Amino acid sequence: MLRLVWLFIHLLAKIWYFVLTTIHTLNSYLISSGLLNKYTALDLTKLQHLAIVIESQEAYDIVRVIKLLCWLSDIGVKHICLYDMDGVLKKSKKIILEEMGSRLWHLEGDKMDLCLDPNQMTLEFISISDGKEGIAKAASFLCKRYLDVSASEEQDKTTFTEENMGKALEAVGLGGPQPNLLLVYGPVRCHLGFPAWRMRYTEIVHMGPLKSMKHGAIIKAIHKFAMVHQNYGT
Repeated sequence: MLRLVWLFIHLLAKIWYFVLTTIHTLNSYLISSGLLNKYTALDLTKLQHLAIVIESQEAYDIVRVIKLLCWLSDIGVKHICLYDMDGVLKKSKKIILEEMGSRLWHLEGDKMDLCLDPNQMTLEFISISDGKEGIAKAASFLCKRYLDVSASEEQDKTTFTEENMGKALEAVGLGGPQPNLLLVYGPVRCHLGFPAWRMRYTEIVHMGPLKSMKHGAIIKAIHKFAMVHQNYGT
């Protein structure tokens, strides 16, 4: 009897998941087709920088990654940071740049603002190693600065703040722009180690597996972000 109940619940769950998937697919199709008027004119004013986090195993699907970047380029997104934990995308940088061609202007870190062509998109590649390297270099910078100050002044105790760490990361060239919106592609609902100091006020949206990515879902996520009112505090 319990087995039958379990099978029935499992069947209901599968039917519910199928219905939700069908609705999501239909909604994405309607958005991509321009049949839903509120999605036809996206306001990208608030979206100065976009981060794309991809689970490392899915990041090997370079064809889909390039397709995703082309969609974002067509939508009008200008500054993108590509991230995966193991650095798969960084290793595939040459292929991605060649395939994107004239759409892309590849720059790293703080130099991303140097792209002056309004028709091109800047692209940055990072992995979890950049985060570890950034923390190590910033800590070394702060330590050296503390020792220099201690040698010239009498100080009993030094307190390092978030602002100190932020300035140290910028000083060693690993600060980078903070994305306004972060889209996560993968099986888990987390940022997969994306540098925490670059996402203080970032909106995070889980988009599901990369193999199931949909153009309409991206437009919907950006539209929803544009409608959100963010409170930054004092």
